[in-house]
Amino acid sequence: MEAQKETSQPANKTSTSGGDQEEQCCSNTSCEENEEQEPSSPKQGDFSDPVYKEIAIANGTINRMTKNELLAKCAELKLDTRGVKDVLKKRLKNYYKKQKLMHSAGAKGNSDVYFDYICVVDFEATCEENNPPDYLHEIIEFPIVLVDTHTLEIVDSFQEYVKPVVNPQLSEFCVKLTGITQKMVDEAKPFNQVLKQAVSWLQKKELGTKYKYTFLTDGSWDMGKFLNTQCKLSRIKYPQFARKWINIRKSYGNFYKVARAQTKLICMLENLGMEYDGRPHCGLDDSRNIARIAIHMLKDGCQLRVNECLHSGEPRSVPISAPIEGAPAPKTPKKRD
Repeated sequence: MEAQKETSQPANKTSTSGGDQEEQCCSNTSCEENEEQEPSSPKQGDFSDPVYKEIAIANGTINRMTKNELLAKCAELKLDTRGVKDVLKKRLKNYYKKQKLMHSAGAKGNSDVYFDYICVVDFEATCEENNPPDYLHEIIEFPIVLVDTHTLEIVDSFQEYVKPVVNPQLSEFCVKLTGITQKMVDEAKPFNQVLKQAVSWLQKKELGTKYKYTFLTDGSWDMGKFLNTQCKLSRIKYPQFARKWINIRKSYGNFYKVARAQTKLICMLENLGMEYDGRPHCGLDDSRNIARIAIHMLKDGCQLRVNECLHSGEPRSVPISAPIEGAPAPKTPKKRD
Protein backbone atom coordinates (compact mmCIF):
# COMPACT_ATOMS: atom_id res chain seq x y z
CA MET A 1 0.00 0.00 0.00
CA GLU A 2 2.69 2.40 -1.14
CA ALA A 3 0.53 5.51 -1.46
CA GLN A 4 -0.51 5.40 2.19
CA LYS A 5 3.02 4.56 3.32
CA GLU A 6 4.29 7.67 1.54
CA THR A 7 1.57 10.11 2.57
CA SER A 8 0.77 9.10 6.15
CA GLN A 9 2.19 11.46 8.75
CA PRO A 10 4.37 10.56 11.74
CA ALA A 11 1.53 11.70 14.00
CA ASN A 12 -0.40 8.61 12.97
CA LYS A 13 2.45 6.48 14.19
CA THR A 14 2.53 7.87 17.69
CA SER A 15 -1.24 7.69 18.04
CA THR A 16 -1.23 3.90 17.73
CA SER A 17 1.91 2.93 19.61
CA GLY A 18 0.56 3.69 23.06
CA GLY A 19 -1.24 1.37 25.44
CA ASP A 20 0.45 -1.71 26.82
CA GLN A 21 4.08 -1.80 25.77
CA GLU A 22 5.06 -4.45 23.25
CA GLU A 23 7.80 -6.93 24.11
CA GLN A 24 11.22 -5.85 22.90
CA CYS A 25 12.62 -7.56 19.83
CA CYS A 26 16.16 -7.45 21.15
CA SER A 27 17.29 -8.59 24.57
CA ASN A 28 20.11 -6.05 24.75
CA THR A 29 19.99 -2.31 24.10
CA SER A 30 17.69 -0.72 21.53
CA CYS A 31 18.30 -1.48 17.89
CA GLU A 32 20.73 0.89 16.25
CA GLU A 33 20.50 2.53 12.84
CA ASN A 34 22.78 0.72 10.40
CA GLU A 35 21.40 1.58 6.98
CA GLU A 36 24.74 2.28 5.35
CA GLN A 37 26.39 -1.01 6.26
CA GLU A 38 26.35 -4.18 4.22
CA PRO A 39 26.70 -7.67 5.64
CA SER A 40 30.10 -9.19 4.97
CA SER A 41 30.31 -12.44 3.09
CA PRO A 42 30.60 -15.49 5.33
CA LYS A 43 33.34 -16.67 2.99
CA GLN A 44 35.59 -13.66 3.36
CA GLY A 45 37.80 -14.49 6.37
CA ASP A 46 41.39 -13.37 5.83
CA PHE A 47 41.55 -10.33 3.52
CA SER A 48 45.26 -10.93 2.95
CA ASP A 49 44.31 -13.85 0.71
CA PRO A 50 45.40 -13.10 -2.91
CA VAL A 51 41.85 -13.78 -4.10
CA TYR A 52 40.78 -10.37 -2.78
CA LYS A 53 43.38 -8.64 -4.93
CA GLU A 54 41.95 -10.48 -7.93
CA ILE A 55 38.47 -9.32 -6.97
CA ALA A 56 39.65 -5.71 -6.61
CA ILE A 57 41.25 -5.83 -10.07
CA ALA A 58 38.05 -7.26 -11.57
CA ASN A 59 36.00 -4.53 -9.88
CA GLY A 60 38.28 -1.84 -11.33
CA THR A 61 37.85 -3.27 -14.82
CA ILE A 62 34.07 -3.37 -14.42
CA ASN A 63 33.99 0.25 -13.19
CA ARG A 64 35.67 1.38 -16.42
CA MET A 65 33.20 -0.42 -18.70
CA THR A 66 30.60 1.41 -20.75
CA LYS A 67 26.99 0.27 -20.56
CA ASN A 68 27.30 -1.51 -23.92
CA GLU A 69 30.38 -3.36 -22.66
CA LEU A 70 28.53 -4.30 -19.48
CA LEU A 71 25.56 -5.59 -21.50
CA ALA A 72 27.85 -7.62 -23.75
CA LYS A 73 29.67 -9.18 -20.80
CA CYS A 74 26.41 -10.04 -19.01
CA ALA A 75 25.09 -11.64 -22.19
CA GLU A 76 28.33 -13.59 -22.63
CA LEU A 77 28.08 -14.93 -19.06
CA LYS A 78 24.35 -15.66 -19.54
CA LEU A 79 23.45 -13.17 -16.82
CA ASP A 80 20.32 -10.99 -16.80
CA THR A 81 20.89 -8.00 -19.09
CA ARG A 82 18.06 -5.88 -17.67
CA GLY A 83 18.64 -2.83 -15.51
CA VAL A 84 20.43 0.50 -15.41
CA LYS A 85 24.22 0.79 -15.62
CA ASP A 86 24.84 0.68 -11.85
CA VAL A 87 22.71 -2.47 -11.54
CA LEU A 88 24.68 -4.16 -14.34
CA LYS A 89 27.97 -3.24 -12.60
CA LYS A 90 26.77 -4.69 -9.31
CA ARG A 91 25.61 -7.86 -11.04
CA LEU A 92 28.95 -8.45 -12.72
CA LYS A 93 30.96 -7.65 -9.60
CA ASN A 94 28.97 -10.11 -7.53
CA TYR A 95 29.26 -12.75 -10.21
CA TYR A 96 33.05 -12.52 -10.35
CA LYS A 97 33.37 -12.24 -6.56
CA LYS A 98 31.27 -15.36 -6.04
CA GLN A 99 33.12 -17.31 -8.70
CA LYS A 100 36.55 -16.41 -7.34
CA LEU A 101 35.62 -17.10 -3.71
CA MET A 102 34.02 -20.43 -4.61
CA HIS A 103 37.08 -21.42 -6.61
CA SER A 104 39.42 -20.31 -3.82
CA ALA A 105 37.57 -22.16 -1.06
CA GLY A 106 36.46 -25.11 -3.14
CA ALA A 107 32.92 -24.32 -2.09
CA LYS A 108 29.87 -25.75 -3.76
CA GLY A 109 26.29 -24.55 -3.90
CA ASN A 110 24.82 -21.30 -2.64
CA SER A 111 25.83 -20.73 0.99
CA ASP A 112 24.86 -17.05 0.84
CA VAL A 113 21.17 -17.83 1.47
CA TYR A 114 20.17 -17.27 5.09
CA PHE A 115 16.59 -18.54 4.77
CA ASP A 116 14.85 -21.36 2.94
CA TYR A 117 11.76 -19.25 2.35
CA ILE A 118 10.84 -15.58 2.39
CA CYS A 119 7.25 -14.51 3.05
CA VAL A 120 6.46 -11.24 1.28
CA VAL A 121 3.65 -9.23 2.86
CA ASP A 122 2.04 -6.01 1.67
CA PHE A 123 -1.16 -5.18 3.56
CA GLU A 124 -3.93 -2.96 2.25
CA ALA A 125 -5.70 -0.84 4.86
CA THR A 126 -8.59 1.58 5.22
CA CYS A 127 -7.69 5.13 4.26
CA GLU A 128 -9.00 8.56 3.37
CA GLU A 129 -7.69 10.92 0.71
CA ASN A 130 -6.43 13.17 3.49
CA ASN A 131 -6.01 11.06 6.61
CA PRO A 132 -6.52 13.02 9.87
CA PRO A 133 -3.64 12.74 12.39
CA ASP A 134 -5.57 10.31 14.59
CA TYR A 135 -6.84 8.09 11.74
CA LEU A 136 -6.68 4.36 12.53
CA HIS A 137 -5.76 2.22 9.53
CA GLU A 138 -7.49 -1.18 9.59
CA ILE A 139 -6.16 -4.03 7.47
CA ILE A 140 -8.62 -4.98 4.73
CA GLU A 141 -6.41 -7.29 2.64
CA PHE A 142 -3.96 -9.86 4.06
CA PRO A 143 -1.67 -11.29 1.34
CA ILE A 144 1.44 -13.48 1.64
CA VAL A 145 3.66 -14.48 -1.29
CA LEU A 146 6.06 -17.36 -0.62
CA VAL A 147 9.51 -17.25 -2.26
CA ASP A 148 11.77 -20.31 -2.37
CA THR A 149 15.29 -18.89 -1.99
CA HIS A 150 16.88 -22.03 -3.44
CA THR A 151 14.88 -22.24 -6.67
CA LEU A 152 14.42 -18.44 -6.75
CA GLU A 153 10.75 -18.79 -7.60
CA ILE A 154 7.38 -17.75 -6.21
CA VAL A 155 5.94 -21.08 -5.09
CA ASP A 156 2.63 -20.19 -3.42
CA SER A 157 0.45 -17.37 -2.12
CA PHE A 158 -2.21 -16.61 0.47
CA GLN A 159 -4.89 -13.92 0.25
CA GLU A 160 -7.89 -13.01 2.37
CA TYR A 161 -9.94 -9.83 2.67
CA VAL A 162 -10.70 -8.51 6.14
CA LYS A 163 -13.80 -6.86 7.57
CA PRO A 164 -12.99 -3.47 9.19
CA VAL A 165 -14.71 -2.54 12.47
CA VAL A 166 -13.75 1.03 13.39
CA ASN A 167 -14.36 2.34 9.87
CA PRO A 168 -16.66 -0.33 8.36
CA GLN A 169 -17.66 1.90 5.45
CA LEU A 170 -14.81 2.23 2.94
CA SER A 171 -14.15 5.69 1.55
CA GLU A 172 -14.53 6.27 -2.17
CA PHE A 173 -10.81 7.08 -2.25
CA CYS A 174 -9.94 3.73 -0.64
CA VAL A 175 -12.10 1.77 -3.09
CA LYS A 176 -10.53 3.50 -6.10
CA LEU A 177 -7.00 3.13 -4.72
CA THR A 178 -7.14 -0.55 -3.73
CA GLY A 179 -9.89 -1.96 -5.95
CA ILE A 180 -11.42 -3.49 -2.82
CA THR A 181 -15.19 -2.99 -2.81
CA GLN A 182 -17.59 -2.55 0.09
CA LYS A 183 -19.17 -5.92 -0.75
CA MET A 184 -15.78 -7.65 -0.51
CA VAL A 185 -15.12 -6.44 3.04
CA ASP A 186 -18.73 -6.86 4.16
CA GLU A 187 -18.49 -10.55 3.25
CA ALA A 188 -15.02 -10.97 4.75
CA LYS A 189 -14.07 -12.36 8.17
CA PRO A 190 -12.75 -10.20 11.02
CA PHE A 191 -8.99 -9.85 11.40
CA ASN A 192 -8.48 -12.34 14.23
CA GLN A 193 -10.08 -15.11 12.13
CA VAL A 194 -8.06 -14.19 9.03
CA LEU A 195 -4.85 -14.19 11.09
CA LYS A 196 -5.67 -17.73 12.27
CA GLN A 197 -6.07 -18.76 8.63
CA ALA A 198 -2.72 -17.19 7.76
CA VAL A 199 -1.01 -18.96 10.69
CA SER A 200 -2.52 -22.29 9.61
CA TRP A 201 -1.28 -21.71 6.05
CA LEU A 202 2.25 -20.96 7.31
CA GLN A 203 2.20 -24.03 9.56
CA LYS A 204 1.24 -26.31 6.68
CA LYS A 205 4.37 -25.09 4.88
CA GLU A 206 6.42 -26.27 7.91
CA LEU A 207 7.95 -22.82 8.27
CA GLY A 208 9.91 -22.35 11.47
CA THR A 209 9.94 -26.10 12.10
CA LYS A 210 11.42 -27.87 9.08
CA TYR A 211 12.37 -24.76 7.10
CA LYS A 212 14.04 -21.49 8.09
CA TYR A 213 12.05 -18.44 7.03
CA THR A 214 11.46 -14.73 7.55
CA PHE A 215 9.16 -11.95 6.40
CA LEU A 216 9.90 -9.22 3.87
CA THR A 217 8.04 -5.94 3.37
CA ASP A 218 8.21 -2.81 1.26
CA GLY A 219 9.13 -0.41 4.07
CA SER A 220 8.48 -0.34 7.83
CA TRP A 221 4.74 0.38 7.78
CA ASP A 222 3.26 -3.07 7.15
CA MET A 223 4.57 -4.59 10.38
CA GLY A 224 5.46 -1.52 12.42
CA LYS A 225 2.27 0.40 11.71
CA PHE A 226 -0.56 -1.59 10.08
CA LEU A 227 -0.15 -4.96 11.83
CA ASN A 228 0.75 -3.34 15.15
CA THR A 229 -2.34 -1.09 15.04
CA GLN A 230 -4.62 -3.91 13.90
CA CYS A 231 -3.54 -6.22 16.73
CA LYS A 232 -4.39 -3.50 19.26
CA LEU A 233 -7.78 -2.90 17.65
CA SER A 234 -8.51 -6.65 17.56
CA ARG A 235 -7.40 -7.03 21.19
CA ILE A 236 -4.75 -9.64 20.44
CA LYS A 237 -1.03 -9.65 21.16
CA TYR A 238 1.39 -8.90 18.36
CA PRO A 239 2.50 -12.22 16.78
CA GLN A 240 6.02 -13.23 17.80
CA PHE A 241 6.80 -14.64 14.35
CA ALA A 242 6.35 -11.20 12.74
CA ARG A 243 8.56 -9.20 15.13
CA LYS A 244 11.53 -9.11 12.73
CA TRP A 245 11.54 -8.63 8.99
CA ILE A 246 13.49 -7.56 5.92
CA ASN A 247 12.74 -4.02 4.78
CA ILE A 248 13.51 -4.41 1.07
CA ARG A 249 13.85 -0.64 0.60
CA LYS A 250 16.84 -0.59 2.93
CA SER A 251 18.29 -3.77 1.42
CA TYR A 252 17.89 -2.43 -2.12
CA GLY A 253 19.36 0.99 -1.30
CA ASN A 254 22.37 -0.50 0.49
CA PHE A 255 23.05 -3.16 -2.12
CA TYR A 256 22.76 -1.03 -5.26
CA LYS A 257 23.99 2.17 -3.52
CA VAL A 258 21.05 4.36 -4.50
CA ALA A 259 19.24 7.21 -2.72
CA ARG A 260 16.03 6.59 -0.78
CA ALA A 261 14.03 8.29 -3.53
CA GLN A 262 15.03 5.40 -5.81
CA THR A 263 13.70 2.71 -3.44
CA LYS A 264 9.99 3.10 -4.14
CA LEU A 265 8.38 0.02 -5.66
CA ILE A 266 8.04 1.34 -9.21
CA CYS A 267 11.56 2.83 -9.16
CA MET A 268 13.10 -0.44 -7.99
CA LEU A 269 11.31 -2.36 -10.73
CA GLU A 270 12.31 0.13 -13.42
CA ASN A 271 15.96 0.24 -12.32
CA LEU A 272 16.05 -3.56 -12.56
CA GLY A 273 14.58 -3.43 -16.05
CA MET A 274 11.12 -4.72 -15.06
CA GLU A 275 7.58 -3.41 -15.27
CA TYR A 276 4.83 -3.64 -12.66
CA ASP A 277 2.73 -6.74 -13.25
CA GLY A 278 -0.90 -6.51 -12.13
CA ARG A 279 -2.99 -3.82 -10.44
CA PRO A 280 -1.11 -1.28 -8.29
CA HIS A 281 -2.32 -1.21 -4.64
CA CYS A 282 -3.79 -4.69 -4.89
CA GLY A 283 -2.06 -6.25 -1.89
CA LEU A 284 -1.44 -9.59 -3.60
CA ASP A 285 -0.13 -7.98 -6.80
CA ASP A 286 2.08 -5.59 -4.82
CA SER A 287 3.46 -8.55 -2.86
CA ARG A 288 4.20 -10.47 -6.06
CA ASN A 289 6.06 -7.53 -7.55
CA ILE A 290 8.04 -7.03 -4.34
CA ALA A 291 8.87 -10.74 -4.49
CA ARG A 292 10.12 -10.30 -8.06
CA ILE A 293 12.50 -7.60 -6.82
CA ALA A 294 13.72 -9.82 -3.97
CA ILE A 295 14.36 -12.71 -6.38
CA HIS A 296 16.24 -10.36 -8.71
CA MET A 297 18.40 -9.13 -5.84
CA LEU A 298 19.19 -12.70 -4.75
CA LYS A 299 20.21 -13.52 -8.32
CA ASP A 300 22.47 -10.46 -8.31
CA GLY A 301 24.22 -11.76 -5.19
CA CYS A 302 22.46 -9.78 -2.46
CA GLN A 303 22.39 -11.48 0.94
CA LEU A 304 18.90 -10.57 2.10
CA ARG A 305 18.87 -10.53 5.89
CA VAL A 306 16.62 -9.17 8.63
CA ASN A 307 17.22 -5.44 9.08
CA GLU A 308 14.20 -4.24 11.11
CA CYS A 309 12.24 -5.29 14.19
CA LEU A 310 9.41 -4.12 16.42
CA HIS A 311 10.98 -2.64 19.56
CA SER A 312 8.78 -1.19 22.32
CA GLY A 313 5.94 -0.81 19.83
CA GLU A 314 8.04 1.02 17.21
CA PRO A 315 9.94 -0.23 14.13
CA ARG A 316 13.71 -0.08 14.62
CA SER A 317 16.76 -1.08 12.60
CA VAL A 318 18.46 -4.34 13.54
CA PRO A 319 22.25 -3.99 14.05
CA ILE A 320 24.41 -5.62 11.40
CA SER A 321 26.15 -7.46 14.24
CA ALA A 322 22.93 -9.18 15.36
CA PRO A 323 22.86 -12.97 14.93
CA ILE A 324 21.06 -14.23 11.83
CA GLU A 325 17.94 -16.04 12.98
CA GLY A 326 14.84 -17.28 11.22
CA ALA A 327 11.38 -16.38 12.46
CA PRO A 328 9.94 -18.69 15.14
CA ALA A 329 7.30 -21.25 14.24
CA PRO A 330 4.01 -19.39 13.62
CA LYS A 331 1.40 -19.53 16.38
CA THR A 332 -1.90 -17.71 16.74
CA PRO A 333 -1.31 -14.89 19.27
CA LYS A 334 -3.23 -14.81 22.53
CA LYS A 335 -5.86 -12.23 23.41
CA ARG A 336 -4.81 -9.08 25.26
CA ASP A 337 -5.79 -8.81 28.91
